Amino acid sequence: MFRRTARATRTAAALAATAAAATALVLTASTTSSAAVTAPGFLAGADLPPHPGSAWYAGKVTKGLPEFAPFCLDGVLPATGSWYRDFSTEFDTGAVQVSVRTSSSTAAIKLKAALERKVAACAADWLRETPGGTASWQDYGKLSVEEGAHVYGVHTSIPESEPGVHLYGIGRDGSTVTVVKWGQMGDLSHAPVTAFKKTTVKAVNKLNP
Repeated sequence: MFRRTARATRTAAALAATAAAATALVLTASTTSSAAVTAPGFLAGADLPPHPGSAWYAGKVTKGLPEFAPFCLDGVLPATGSWYRDFSTEFDTGAVQVSVRTSSSTAAIKLKAALERKVAACAADWLRETPGGTASWQDYGKLSVEEGAHVYGVHTSIPESEPGVHLYGIGRDGSTVTVVKWGQMGDLSHAPVTAFKKTTVKAVNKLNP
């Protein structure tokens, strides 16, 4: 009688341990899945460089990529793990932020580098595809925030059309990468570089609050 009871006790203990392990596995998978689908923190309209004639209006944070790729960034942003937010003013000035939760810090480093190469080559690439156009770019340097950020400017113009100027802030916090693109009519002399650097720092700091 005693031996049968001991065997039953051991069996029950083994079953309980197996159930506990299975529960832990489910909880871990659930937590990982939840983290993967959680949107990073995003800029608010007030975080963007002030516009002299309008407030900034922020769209909702949306999963995926914008319908049209931001200028200079076509083909480099992955749809998986991406979120975006559009910003607008009552004038020609607008902005968009795209943030990507990658699979690892290594993947994030590669994505950040790819974004920087794409923006740095944008003016030259645009000129090759736009006969008669003019373009220039400026490297405004690195920023010390989390795992680093970098700011660039790109100017493009074609005859008998308004010129355009764009600023890009690209940064990383762990396995999450963000890029903020600001743009309006004008050239690089009209770009609010100092204010945009502050915007970029805020964008990276908000990724994983």
